[in-house]
Amino acid sequence: MVLHLKTTGALFILLALMHIVLPRYFNWSKELSVISLISRQILYVHTFFIAFIVLLMGLLCLCCAEDLINTTLGNRICLGLGLFWLTRLFFQFFVYSPNVWRGKAFETTVHVIFSALWIYFTVVFLLVYYNHPIL
Repeated sequence: MVLHLKTTGALFILLALMHIVLPRYFNWSKELSVISLISRQILYVHTFFIAFIVLLMGLLCLCCAEDLINTTLGNRICLGLGLFWLTRLFFQFFVYSPNVWRGKAFETTVHVIFSALWIYFTVVFLLVYYNHPIL
């Protein structure tokens, strides 16, 4: 499981870094020009903090994999992260409209890749927890 946690950590860091290109890729300067300044700033700030927390999750998994597996606190953190990514997986299928990706080759590929990532993250964290259910 250490290898899976470290792999997850590396993937989290890549995911966090991907947030750097989101505003340009989605042309936020144009798309968001019609909303209020406060709404635009909230979106940018929330995007930053999502990327930041994902980066910190990655560092946690890379630097503390053994602790996540072998300590009570680590197990509880894994349970929480497993539930977090399970919820994210739920949103992937039941909150985002299929119209965003269905019938579009690139968007469908991205949808499948990220769905697989959310499944992988969920399984890794819940397996760590359920292999060492310390409550």
